[in-house]
Amino acid sequence: MILVRYLLQWLGFGLLVGILSGSASAIFLVLLDWATETREANLWLLALLPLAGFGIGYVYYHYGANSIKGNNLLLEELYQTKNPIPLRMTFLVLFGTVFTHLFGGSAGREGTAVQMGGSLADQIQKWIPLNAEDRRILLICGVAGGFASVFGTPWAGAIFSLEWMLSGRFRPRSVFPALWSAWVAHVICEWAWGVGHTSYSIPEVPSHSPINLSWILVAGIAFGLAGRLFAETGHWVGAAFNKAISYPPLRPLVGGVLVAGLVYLTDAYAYIGLGIPRILEAFETPLPWYDFLAKIGLTGLTLGSGFKGGEVTPLFFTGATLGNALSVWIPLPLALLAGCGFVGVFSGATNTPMACTVMGMELFGYEAGIFLGLACLMAYLISGKGGIYSAQDLSKKYFWRV
Repeated sequence: MILVRYLLQWLGFGLLVGILSGSASAIFLVLLDWATETREANLWLLALLPLAGFGIGYVYYHYGANSIKGNNLLLEELYQTKNPIPLRMTFLVLFGTVFTHLFGGSAGREGTAVQMGGSLADQIQKWIPLNAEDRRILLICGVAGGFASVFGTPWAGAIFSLEWMLSGRFRPRSVFPALWSAWVAHVICEWAWGVGHTSYSIPEVPSHSPINLSWILVAGIAFGLAGRLFAETGHWVGAAFNKAISYPPLRPLVGGVLVAGLVYLTDAYAYIGLGIPRILEAFETPLPWYDFLAKIGLTGLTLGSGFKGGEVTPLFFTGATLGNALSVWIPLPLALLAGCGFVGVFSGATNTPMACTVMGMELFGYEAGIFLGLACLMAYLISGKGGIYSAQDLSKKYFWRV
Protein backbone atom coordinates (compact mmCIF):
# COMPACT_ATOMS: atom_id res chain seq x y z
CA MET A 1 0.00 0.00 0.00
CA ILE A 2 2.87 2.38 0.82
CA LEU A 3 4.53 1.58 -2.52
CA VAL A 4 1.31 2.19 -4.44
CA ARG A 5 0.82 5.54 -2.70
CA TYR A 6 4.45 6.50 -3.43
CA LEU A 7 4.10 5.62 -7.13
CA LEU A 8 0.79 7.44 -7.56
CA GLN A 9 2.07 10.50 -5.72
CA TRP A 10 5.22 10.88 -7.77
CA LEU A 11 3.63 9.87 -11.05
CA GLY A 12 1.34 12.84 -10.55
CA PHE A 13 3.89 15.30 -9.20
CA GLY A 14 6.51 14.22 -11.74
CA LEU A 15 4.07 14.63 -14.61
CA LEU A 16 3.14 18.13 -13.47
CA VAL A 17 6.74 19.20 -12.87
CA GLY A 18 7.81 17.71 -16.21
CA ILE A 19 5.10 19.59 -18.09
CA LEU A 20 5.96 22.87 -16.36
CA SER A 21 9.75 22.61 -16.68
CA GLY A 22 9.66 21.19 -20.22
CA SER A 23 7.32 23.96 -21.39
CA ALA A 24 9.44 26.63 -19.69
CA SER A 25 12.58 25.28 -21.38
CA ALA A 26 10.86 25.22 -24.77
CA ILE A 27 9.82 28.87 -24.43
CA PHE A 28 13.30 29.75 -23.20
CA LEU A 29 15.07 27.99 -26.08
CA VAL A 30 12.85 29.69 -28.66
CA LEU A 31 13.55 33.10 -27.11
CA LEU A 32 17.25 32.29 -26.90
CA ASP A 33 17.38 31.39 -30.61
CA TRP A 34 15.62 34.66 -31.39
CA ALA A 35 18.08 36.62 -29.25
CA THR A 36 21.08 34.93 -30.85
CA GLU A 37 19.85 35.42 -34.42
CA THR A 38 18.94 39.05 -33.72
CA ARG A 39 22.34 39.80 -32.20
CA GLU A 40 24.26 38.13 -35.01
CA ALA A 41 22.30 40.15 -37.57
CA ASN A 42 22.83 43.38 -35.61
CA LEU A 43 26.28 43.30 -34.04
CA TRP A 44 25.90 46.94 -33.00
CA LEU A 45 23.68 45.66 -30.15
CA LEU A 46 26.88 44.82 -28.30
CA ALA A 47 27.31 48.56 -27.67
CA LEU A 48 24.15 48.45 -25.54
CA LEU A 49 25.43 45.63 -23.33
CA PRO A 50 26.32 48.01 -20.46
CA LEU A 51 22.79 49.47 -20.44
CA ALA A 52 21.30 45.98 -20.52
CA GLY A 53 23.54 45.05 -17.61
CA PHE A 54 22.37 48.02 -15.56
CA GLY A 55 18.75 47.10 -16.28
CA ILE A 56 19.25 43.49 -15.22
CA GLY A 57 21.15 44.55 -12.11
CA TYR A 58 18.53 47.14 -11.17
CA VAL A 59 15.62 44.71 -11.47
CA TYR A 60 17.38 41.99 -9.47
CA TYR A 61 18.54 44.42 -6.79
CA HIS A 62 15.16 46.06 -6.24
CA TYR A 63 12.76 43.21 -7.04
CA GLY A 64 14.74 39.96 -7.04
CA ALA A 65 15.01 39.35 -3.28
CA ASN A 66 16.85 36.05 -2.75
CA SER A 67 16.41 35.07 -6.43
CA ILE A 68 19.79 36.69 -7.01
CA LYS A 69 21.43 33.62 -5.44
CA GLY A 70 20.42 31.57 -8.49
CA ASN A 71 21.37 27.90 -8.42
CA ASN A 72 22.86 28.29 -4.97
CA LEU A 73 19.40 29.12 -3.62
CA LEU A 74 18.16 25.73 -4.83
CA LEU A 75 21.04 24.00 -3.08
CA GLU A 76 20.49 25.93 0.13
CA GLU A 77 16.80 25.07 0.21
CA LEU A 78 17.54 21.43 -0.53
CA TYR A 79 19.84 21.22 2.47
CA GLN A 80 17.90 23.44 4.87
CA THR A 81 14.30 23.76 3.53
CA LYS A 82 13.71 27.16 5.15
CA ASN A 83 11.88 29.34 2.62
CA PRO A 84 9.86 28.78 -0.58
CA ILE A 85 11.58 29.40 -3.90
CA PRO A 86 9.93 32.58 -5.25
CA LEU A 87 7.98 32.26 -8.50
CA ARG A 88 9.56 35.52 -9.65
CA MET A 89 12.83 33.61 -10.08
CA THR A 90 11.40 31.95 -13.20
CA PHE A 91 10.62 35.22 -14.95
CA LEU A 92 13.65 37.14 -13.73
CA VAL A 93 16.19 34.54 -14.83
CA LEU A 94 14.35 33.89 -18.11
CA PHE A 95 14.37 37.49 -19.29
CA GLY A 96 17.69 38.29 -17.64
CA THR A 97 19.36 35.50 -19.61
CA VAL A 98 17.64 36.39 -22.89
CA PHE A 99 18.78 40.02 -22.57
CA THR A 100 22.30 38.91 -21.67
CA HIS A 101 22.47 36.93 -24.92
CA LEU A 102 20.66 39.53 -27.02
CA PHE A 103 23.25 42.18 -26.22
CA GLY A 104 26.33 39.98 -26.42
CA GLY A 105 27.18 38.62 -22.98
CA SER A 106 29.08 35.32 -22.77
CA ALA A 107 26.82 32.93 -20.86
CA GLY A 108 24.99 29.63 -21.03
CA ARG A 109 21.50 28.27 -20.50
CA GLU A 110 21.63 25.43 -17.97
CA GLY A 111 21.43 27.71 -14.94
CA THR A 112 18.32 29.36 -16.33
CA ALA A 113 16.53 26.09 -17.07
CA VAL A 114 17.45 24.61 -13.70
CA GLN A 115 16.30 27.71 -11.82
CA MET A 116 13.04 27.82 -13.74
CA GLY A 117 12.43 24.11 -13.13
CA GLY A 118 13.18 24.39 -9.41
CA SER A 119 11.14 27.55 -8.99
CA LEU A 120 8.09 26.17 -10.79
CA ALA A 121 8.30 22.85 -8.97
CA ASP A 122 8.43 24.53 -5.58
CA GLN A 123 5.16 26.35 -6.24
CA ILE A 124 3.32 23.04 -5.87
CA GLN A 125 4.04 22.88 -2.14
CA LYS A 126 2.20 26.19 -1.74
CA TRP A 127 -1.00 24.44 -2.75
CA ILE A 128 -0.35 20.90 -1.54
CA PRO A 129 1.31 20.61 1.89
CA LEU A 130 4.48 18.53 1.76
CA ASN A 131 6.95 17.45 4.42
CA ALA A 132 10.60 18.46 4.16
CA GLU A 133 11.67 15.21 2.49
CA ASP A 134 8.98 15.36 -0.19
CA ARG A 135 9.82 18.99 -0.86
CA ARG A 136 13.45 18.01 -1.43
CA ILE A 137 12.34 15.42 -3.96
CA LEU A 138 10.12 18.00 -5.65
CA LEU A 139 13.11 20.34 -6.06
CA ILE A 140 15.16 17.47 -7.46
CA CYS A 141 12.37 16.82 -9.97
CA GLY A 142 12.42 20.47 -11.04
CA VAL A 143 16.17 20.45 -11.57
CA ALA A 144 15.99 17.14 -13.47
CA GLY A 145 13.24 18.44 -15.73
CA GLY A 146 14.98 21.72 -16.45
CA PHE A 147 18.35 20.14 -17.25
CA ALA A 148 16.91 17.28 -19.30
CA SER A 149 14.70 19.48 -21.45
CA VAL A 150 17.19 22.25 -22.17
CA PHE A 151 19.87 19.83 -23.43
CA GLY A 152 17.73 16.93 -24.67
CA THR A 153 19.45 14.48 -22.29
CA PRO A 154 16.84 12.91 -19.97
CA TRP A 155 19.09 10.30 -18.36
CA ALA A 156 21.80 12.85 -17.64
CA GLY A 157 19.20 15.32 -16.37
CA ALA A 158 17.96 12.86 -13.76
CA ILE A 159 21.44 11.82 -12.68
CA PHE A 160 22.65 15.42 -12.57
CA SER A 161 19.84 16.42 -10.23
CA LEU A 162 20.65 13.54 -7.87
CA GLU A 163 24.42 13.87 -8.03
CA TRP A 164 24.56 17.66 -7.90
CA MET A 165 21.92 18.28 -5.27
CA LEU A 166 22.52 15.35 -2.95
CA SER A 167 26.35 15.42 -2.99
CA GLY A 168 26.97 12.23 -1.06
CA ARG A 169 23.53 12.08 0.57
CA PHE A 170 21.91 9.63 -1.82
CA ARG A 171 18.21 9.01 -1.21
CA PRO A 172 16.70 6.02 -3.09
CA ARG A 173 13.22 7.59 -2.93
CA SER A 174 14.44 10.37 -5.22
CA VAL A 175 15.45 8.14 -8.14
CA PHE A 176 12.07 7.35 -9.71
CA PRO A 177 10.67 10.91 -9.40
CA ALA A 178 13.86 12.38 -10.93
CA LEU A 179 13.85 9.95 -13.88
CA TRP A 180 10.13 10.35 -14.52
CA SER A 181 10.23 14.16 -14.37
CA ALA A 182 13.26 14.29 -16.65
CA TRP A 183 11.64 12.11 -19.31
CA VAL A 184 8.34 13.97 -19.18
CA ALA A 185 10.11 17.33 -19.51
CA HIS A 186 12.21 16.04 -22.42
CA VAL A 187 9.13 14.73 -24.25
CA ILE A 188 7.19 17.94 -23.64
CA CYS A 189 10.02 20.17 -24.89
CA GLU A 190 11.17 18.16 -27.91
CA TRP A 191 8.07 16.32 -29.05
CA ALA A 192 5.09 18.31 -27.79
CA TRP A 193 6.57 21.76 -28.44
CA GLY A 194 8.80 20.64 -31.30
CA VAL A 195 11.92 22.40 -29.97
CA GLY A 196 15.02 20.49 -31.02
CA HIS A 197 18.61 20.43 -29.78
CA THR A 198 22.09 20.61 -31.28
CA SER A 199 23.47 17.33 -32.63
CA TYR A 200 27.09 16.29 -32.06
CA SER A 201 29.05 13.27 -33.21
CA ILE A 202 32.35 11.47 -32.67
CA PRO A 203 32.79 9.61 -35.97
CA GLU A 204 35.95 7.71 -35.00
CA VAL A 205 36.47 5.88 -31.71
CA PRO A 206 39.85 4.14 -31.37
CA SER A 207 40.46 0.81 -29.67
CA HIS A 208 40.46 0.59 -25.88
CA SER A 209 44.18 -0.11 -25.72
CA PRO A 210 46.17 0.74 -22.58
CA ILE A 211 48.05 3.51 -24.39
CA ASN A 212 44.89 5.15 -25.69
CA LEU A 213 43.23 5.01 -22.27
CA SER A 214 46.38 6.42 -20.69
CA TRP A 215 46.29 9.39 -23.06
CA ILE A 216 42.69 10.10 -22.05
CA LEU A 217 43.76 10.16 -18.41
CA VAL A 218 46.41 12.73 -19.30
CA ALA A 219 43.79 14.79 -21.12
CA GLY A 220 41.48 14.41 -18.09
CA ILE A 221 44.09 16.13 -15.91
CA ALA A 222 44.01 19.14 -18.25
CA PHE A 223 40.20 19.12 -18.27
CA GLY A 224 40.08 19.07 -14.47
CA LEU A 225 42.48 22.00 -14.21
CA ALA A 226 40.48 23.94 -16.79
CA GLY A 227 37.28 23.27 -14.85
CA ARG A 228 38.91 24.59 -11.69
CA LEU A 229 40.24 27.64 -13.55
CA PHE A 230 36.77 28.35 -14.94
CA ALA A 231 35.18 28.17 -11.48
CA GLU A 232 37.86 30.20 -9.74
CA THR A 233 37.79 32.88 -12.45
CA GLY A 234 34.06 33.40 -11.96
CA HIS A 235 34.37 33.51 -8.17
CA TRP A 236 37.35 35.88 -8.30
CA VAL A 237 35.65 38.28 -10.72
CA GLY A 238 32.47 38.25 -8.63
CA ALA A 239 34.38 38.98 -5.43
CA ALA A 240 36.36 41.76 -7.10
CA PHE A 241 33.23 43.47 -8.42
CA ASN A 242 31.46 43.15 -5.07
CA LYS A 243 34.42 44.73 -3.30
CA ALA A 244 35.03 47.51 -5.79
CA ILE A 245 31.43 48.57 -6.55
CA SER A 246 28.98 48.93 -3.69
CA TYR A 247 25.83 49.60 -5.74
CA PRO A 248 24.93 46.22 -7.38
CA PRO A 249 23.29 47.54 -10.60
CA LEU A 250 26.54 49.29 -11.51
CA ARG A 251 28.49 46.02 -11.50
CA PRO A 252 27.00 44.55 -14.71
CA LEU A 253 27.13 48.04 -16.28
CA VAL A 254 30.90 48.14 -15.75
CA GLY A 255 31.17 44.47 -16.71
CA GLY A 256 29.25 45.21 -19.90
CA VAL A 257 31.65 48.02 -20.79
CA LEU A 258 34.62 45.68 -20.31
CA VAL A 259 33.10 42.79 -22.26
CA ALA A 260 31.95 44.99 -25.15
CA GLY A 261 35.28 46.79 -25.25
CA LEU A 262 37.31 43.59 -25.30
CA VAL A 263 35.15 42.05 -28.02
CA TYR A 264 35.29 45.17 -30.21
CA LEU A 265 39.05 45.62 -29.78
CA THR A 266 39.95 41.97 -30.42
CA ASP A 267 37.16 41.04 -32.84
CA ALA A 268 36.26 38.20 -30.46
CA TYR A 269 32.66 37.73 -31.59
CA ALA A 270 33.09 33.94 -31.67
CA TYR A 271 33.31 33.91 -27.87
CA ILE A 272 30.09 35.75 -26.98
CA GLY A 273 26.67 34.16 -26.51
CA LEU A 274 26.48 30.39 -26.31
CA GLY A 275 29.24 29.83 -28.86
CA ILE A 276 27.55 26.77 -30.41
CA PRO A 277 29.07 27.28 -33.90
CA ARG A 278 32.57 27.30 -32.39
CA ILE A 279 31.80 24.17 -30.36
CA LEU A 280 30.73 22.38 -33.55
CA GLU A 281 33.92 23.53 -35.27
CA ALA A 282 35.96 22.03 -32.44
CA PHE A 283 34.78 18.57 -33.49
CA GLU A 284 35.81 19.08 -37.11
CA THR A 285 38.86 21.29 -37.59
CA PRO A 286 41.86 22.62 -35.63
CA LEU A 287 41.20 25.92 -33.85
CA PRO A 288 43.42 28.53 -32.15
CA TRP A 289 44.88 27.07 -28.96
CA TYR A 290 43.73 30.00 -26.83
CA ASP A 291 39.99 29.64 -27.56
CA PHE A 292 39.30 27.99 -24.21
CA LEU A 293 41.08 30.74 -22.29
CA ALA A 294 39.16 33.46 -24.13
CA LYS A 295 35.85 31.83 -23.29
CA ILE A 296 36.79 31.38 -19.63
CA GLY A 297 37.76 35.05 -19.39
CA LEU A 298 34.68 36.50 -21.10
CA THR A 299 32.27 34.21 -19.28
CA GLY A 300 33.85 34.95 -15.92
CA LEU A 301 33.60 38.67 -16.64
CA THR A 302 29.99 38.40 -17.84
CA LEU A 303 28.57 36.28 -15.04
CA GLY A 304 30.91 37.51 -12.32
CA SER A 305 29.82 41.10 -12.89
CA GLY A 306 26.15 40.24 -12.51
CA PHE A 307 24.70 39.22 -15.87
CA LYS A 308 22.41 36.19 -15.94
CA GLY A 309 22.76 32.83 -17.64
CA GLY A 310 24.25 29.42 -17.07
CA GLU A 311 27.82 28.20 -16.98
CA VAL A 312 27.44 24.79 -18.57
CA THR A 313 27.42 25.69 -22.28
CA PRO A 314 30.51 27.90 -21.76
CA LEU A 315 32.03 24.88 -20.00
CA PHE A 316 31.18 22.80 -23.09
CA PHE A 317 32.90 25.45 -25.22
CA THR A 318 35.94 25.50 -22.92
CA GLY A 319 36.25 21.73 -22.89
CA ALA A 320 35.67 21.14 -26.60
CA THR A 321 38.18 23.79 -27.66
CA LEU A 322 40.73 22.60 -25.08
CA GLY A 323 40.35 19.05 -26.35
CA ASN A 324 40.78 20.40 -29.86
CA ALA A 325 44.02 22.13 -28.82
CA LEU A 326 45.33 18.98 -27.10
CA SER A 327 44.95 17.00 -30.33
CA VAL A 328 48.24 18.57 -31.46
CA TRP A 329 50.11 16.62 -28.73
CA ILE A 330 47.83 13.69 -27.91
CA PRO A 331 47.60 11.04 -30.65
CA LEU A 332 43.84 10.49 -30.50
CA PRO A 333 41.07 11.58 -32.91
CA LEU A 334 40.28 15.29 -32.70
CA ALA A 335 36.53 14.75 -32.30
CA LEU A 336 37.07 12.27 -29.46
CA LEU A 337 39.26 14.71 -27.54
CA ALA A 338 36.77 17.51 -28.16
CA GLY A 339 33.95 15.30 -26.89
CA CYS A 340 35.89 14.20 -23.82
CA GLY A 341 36.75 17.82 -23.08
CA PHE A 342 33.13 18.84 -23.63
CA VAL A 343 31.97 16.71 -20.70
CA GLY A 344 35.26 16.52 -18.80
CA VAL A 345 35.58 20.22 -18.01
CA PHE A 346 31.89 20.20 -17.10
CA SER A 347 32.58 17.34 -14.68
CA GLY A 348 35.49 19.13 -13.06
CA ALA A 349 33.60 22.38 -12.57
CA THR A 350 30.31 20.89 -11.31
CA ASN A 351 31.59 17.76 -9.49
CA THR A 352 29.10 15.52 -11.31
CA PRO A 353 31.18 12.86 -13.12
CA MET A 354 28.38 10.30 -13.49
CA ALA A 355 25.94 12.76 -15.02
CA CYS A 356 28.63 14.09 -17.35
CA THR A 357 29.59 10.60 -18.52
CA VAL A 358 25.97 9.69 -19.23
CA MET A 359 25.40 13.02 -20.96
CA GLY A 360 28.39 12.35 -23.19
CA MET A 361 26.98 8.98 -24.19
CA GLU A 362 23.56 10.49 -24.89
CA LEU A 363 25.06 13.22 -27.06
CA PHE A 364 27.95 11.41 -28.78
CA GLY A 365 27.02 7.72 -28.68
CA TYR A 366 27.74 4.86 -26.32
CA GLU A 367 30.78 3.66 -28.28
CA ALA A 368 32.90 6.40 -26.70
CA GLY A 369 31.59 5.68 -23.21
CA ILE A 370 34.81 4.36 -21.63
CA PHE A 371 36.86 7.30 -22.90
CA LEU A 372 34.21 9.78 -21.75
CA GLY A 373 33.95 8.14 -18.33
CA LEU A 374 37.70 8.17 -17.73
CA ALA A 375 37.97 11.82 -18.78
CA CYS A 376 35.11 12.83 -16.47
CA LEU A 377 36.44 10.84 -13.52
CA MET A 378 39.97 12.19 -13.83
CA ALA A 379 38.73 15.76 -14.25
CA TYR A 380 36.51 15.36 -11.19
CA LEU A 381 39.38 14.09 -9.05
CA ILE A 382 41.86 16.71 -10.24
CA SER A 383 39.58 19.74 -9.89
CA GLY A 384 39.74 19.76 -6.08
CA LYS A 385 37.09 20.76 -3.54
CA GLY A 386 35.77 23.66 -5.50
CA GLY A 387 33.34 24.34 -8.31
CA ILE A 388 31.05 26.85 -9.91
CA TYR A 389 28.36 26.37 -7.23
CA SER A 390 29.58 27.83 -3.94
CA ALA A 391 26.71 26.28 -1.94
CA GLN A 392 27.44 22.74 -3.14
CA ASP A 393 28.39 20.40 -0.29
CA LEU A 394 31.72 18.81 -1.25
CA SER A 395 32.73 17.64 2.20
CA LYS A 396 32.57 14.00 1.08
CA LYS A 397 34.17 14.41 -2.33
CA TYR A 398 37.39 12.68 -1.31
CA PHE A 399 35.71 10.12 0.91
CA TRP A 400 38.96 8.29 1.65
CA ARG A 401 40.22 11.40 3.48
CA VAL A 402 37.17 11.76 5.73
